Amino acid sequence: MTKPTKTDTTESLPKVQDTPTSDRDSEEPKKTEILKSRARQLAQEPKTTDKDEALFQVLEFTLAEEHYGIELQYIIEVYPMKPFTILPGTPAFLLGIINLSGKILSVIDIRKFFELPEKGFSDLNKIILVNSGDMDLGILAESVIGDRTVSLKSLQTKLPTLNDIRINYLKGVTEDRLIILDIPKLLADKKIIIHDEI
Repeated sequence: MTKPTKTDTTESLPKVQDTPTSDRDSEEPKKTEILKSRARQLAQEPKTTDKDEALFQVLEFTLAEEHYGIELQYIIEVYPMKPFTILPGTPAFLLGIINLSGKILSVIDIRKFFELPEKGFSDLNKIILVNSGDMDLGILAESVIGDRTVSLKSLQTKLPTLNDIRINYLKGVTEDRLIILDIPKLLADKKIIIHDEI
């Protein structure tokens, strides 16, 4: 009678042990790549939100103790206050005409246009030259603060403290009370277009 040898059972052992070790080795790179892919997706989520938010740049200035903003796309240049020529028979909000870089332009005081309280001129007065379409106009500013970014979705379109006149020419008001002027609407108003009367 032949006795069973130990080689009959031990020969199969390496096959049982090698298979799971090989599978684990091959799966590790796959798991690592999946985790990296998920991390990249999570990292991109805030960027997508930022891209979807509409932002625009404005120039902030003060007028009658309030802060106003004009979108930079409508601003040509900012000048210090210069002597201007008063024109008789024109609306009260028209300061007069001024020579800016060889170009004769009208300058308006929107404090009078918006029926806001007035105060005397100071050394900080500026003229903001704006354009919309084929219309150029100078807007008086008491002082210029600088550029800032505004979120479109943060704008409020109606506030009880704003009179009906201003609401018609505003794009909106930010949470910190920055009043954004709607320059195309302002320059398209028939009361502003006075060239035919001069």
